[in-house]
Amino acid sequence: MTADTVISLAENGVWVVFLVAGPLLVVALVLGFGVAIFQATTQIQEQTLAFIPKILGVLAALIIFGPWMLQVLTDFTATILSNLMEYIR
Repeated sequence: MTADTVISLAENGVWVVFLVAGPLLVVALVLGFGVAIFQATTQIQEQTLAFIPKILGVLAALIIFGPWMLQVLTDFTATILSNLMEYIR
């Protein structure tokens, strides 16, 4: 296995992590920002108020994006396993 192969695998792995985690993180970020604006506008300073919308939003995003995320992970795993003999050499 050459250094280029290792770098390519690492690059693809990082890209897959960004693709899989990205939608959930964006949803949590947007909901957190929205709750923060709501709290600043209404002057409600409850620390735990942001957790419920984030949990529900991330759960909804997981339901919506879950099949796609699973497909991305499955494709990446299948690619690694199909080229396993090339990586061993």
